[in-house]
Amino acid sequence: MNSIEDWLSSDNIDISRGKEYAAYIFNAVFGDNTMFEFNGNVRNFGLIGNLPEGCCVEVPVIASQAGMRALHVGNLPAHLAVLVNISARCEELAVEGLLDGDRRKVFHAVLYDPLTSAVLSMQEIKDMVGEMFEANRDYLPKNLQ
Repeated sequence: MNSIEDWLSSDNIDISRGKEYAAYIFNAVFGDNTMFEFNGNVRNFGLIGNLPEGCCVEVPVIASQAGMRALHVGNLPAHLAVLVNISARCEELAVEGLLDGDRRKVFHAVLYDPLTSAVLSMQEIKDMVGEMFEANRDYLPKNLQ
């Protein structure tokens, strides 16, 4: 099918439920009494002990008519916590730089990202961050333009 018109005029429209979580979550919270467990991204408030408080973590979540409840995971193994902490701290530094209007903090956040620093030189990272600021100039607050 080439267009929405073709699809809408077809007699063979598949309306079976897909694999997307949203329908299952809505059904669990607002529909029948079925619970749905999935891995969701939530803020870390005591869910993973050796990651920064408030950072985004992916943990098991149970959706039900009582709402959504993220499950306590405990500590990650030390070797994983080190790597995830680096990523979480880089993300926090990028957000802090944006909120403070400090381009240098954003540069440092990208500079310390493990993948970025593994494949780009410091100058390439500086150039890339400058290009990202320029490409997004119209969407940035005045203090970062």
